[in-house]
Amino acid sequence: MLPQPPEFTAPVDDPVATLSDELADLIARRRFEPLKVLLAAGQVADVAEAIDRLPSEQEAVAFRLLDRDRASDVFEYLSFDAQEHLLHTLSDGDAAAVLEEMSADDRTALLEDLPGKVTARLLNLLSPDERARAVQLLGYPEDSVGRLMTPDYVRVKADWSVSEALAHVRRFGSDSETLNVVYVTGPGRVLIDDLRIRQLLTVDPDARIDALMDREFVALRVDDDQEDAVAVFRRHDRTALPVVDASGVLVGIVTVDDVLDVQEREATEDIQMLGGTQALEEPYLEASVATMVRKRGVWLVVLLFGGMLTAEAMTYYEDALARAVVLGIFLPLVIASGGNSGSQAATLITRAMALGEVRLGDWWRVMRRELATGAILGALLGVLGAARIALWAGAFGSYGDAWGAVAVTVGLALFGVIVWGSLSGSLLPMLLKRLGADPATSSAPFIATIVDVTGIVILFTIASFVMGGTSS
Repeated sequence: MLPQPPEFTAPVDDPVATLSDELADLIARRRFEPLKVLLAAGQVADVAEAIDRLPSEQEAVAFRLLDRDRASDVFEYLSFDAQEHLLHTLSDGDAAAVLEEMSADDRTALLEDLPGKVTARLLNLLSPDERARAVQLLGYPEDSVGRLMTPDYVRVKADWSVSEALAHVRRFGSDSETLNVVYVTGPGRVLIDDLRIRQLLTVDPDARIDALMDREFVALRVDDDQEDAVAVFRRHDRTALPVVDASGVLVGIVTVDDVLDVQEREATEDIQMLGGTQALEEPYLEASVATMVRKRGVWLVVLLFGGMLTAEAMTYYEDALARAVVLGIFLPLVIASGGNSGSQAATLITRAMALGEVRLGDWWRVMRRELATGAILGALLGVLGAARIALWAGAFGSYGDAWGAVAVTVGLALFGVIVWGSLSGSLLPMLLKRLGADPATSSAPFIATIVDVTGIVILFTIASFVMGGTSS
């Protein structure tokens, strides 16, 4: 009989785990009144996470005991799996109430990930106005800013007084995603400026809105890529940005919380791809074994064929290896050093491109920088490698009479392969970006495989010149 894993006990300093345990205990003992009190007292995000940790059947019980307004708030913080499960267990009326109260952007994120039939059923539960808004947002291209935005914002007109604008904010502000900024529109709802709310609160109420305007604002296009939106938010340090169509008409806003979700997702995908696997669309523990095999297997097959190229290169230099068997000892050292150098460069450049620090037009600067860096690192490791061979030869008589030629060969090979690794690792992500692919697909294992093959060529080409017919 296999030993059972020890029971996990949550640390006492985890308030969410404590809350989840209390909820589970009250549900098990069917003490629903204190359960309602507990659900109403906690922070919305904490309550959502605590419900998320409950078993499915208890999850539904806890959620049904929330009052309607709080249920809608909690629902937005639940994981996708919990949301999907609850939508299947709730009555049509309850599901409609939750969806109606959700913010438009969060509702879009939920509906776009559900199966088509489920999305169609839920859309039919919405009121005509909310259904039209949901269909409009779902109609934008996947991964576009249009899918990320919410149409809930406050707009004012340039010829209003500040007091009129504030009265408008008080009347309609409760439905807005954020009140940090109000947007000034002209004829046809064309965006002409944005104003911080503090500007309205600190001037004469009789002043006109157009007197406060400088007509300088930053806006996203509805068809912009979501990753581009992340860069714009970072550059301008905003909590919300307006979204306009091709004609400059204000159609919605994007808030920083949604952009942070995009940034986290994109960073996760890049890290996974740099590790030599296709990006997962779901949390690790929720991915099936079949999904893991498919996501990881593709890259392993690609790398297997890359390894076959390494074997072919070894076969080509078989005679040279037979004449200088000692080089076989240092072959793993040489190609591993080049692979490590390439992986470092690929990781640094991929991340720099994601942050907007490096653009395609910088390829020449990147190449010069990596050439210099690779040369210095290659010289350092080459000297250390040659010195190690010399020391061992002097101390233990290793590597035969031709140890000097071996030391020079390995030292020069280390220099060459590290320079090549730095160049290929830095320029390949930029080439992939230029071709429209994700730079992260030049993952560390892929770069290492490329450098393995070229490392063999570099080592034995140098050996043929330095060692000539020497046998060892």
